[in-house]
Amino acid sequence: METEQRLSPDDIMELHPNFHFRWEEPQRAHVLLYPEGIVKLNDSAAEILEVCAQGDLSIAQGSAVLASRYDHPPIEAEIMQFMELAYAKGWIRPKS
Repeated sequence: METEQRLSPDDIMELHPNFHFRWEEPQRAHVLLYPEGIVKLNDSAAEILEVCAQGDLSIAQGSAVLASRYDHPPIEAEIMQFMELAYAKGWIRPKS
């Protein structure tokens, strides 16, 4: 990814095919598996990826779902920050 490229709230993202998202009982956490290793996710990161990178929702729509699920004020900025980090790390990509 080019470091200058930024995500938009309207972007629809998906997991990069090199990564597999799943629950790992021995880790007692959601993880991203990839050929070189494993990334253990905290609960918030796992839920953001589950909602914003595994369906047909834009980042903004996923943010609204998460905010309403927890009766939380708008959290789009924090979710955008995480999604940009995940994008920079190559975990996600724009859905084609």
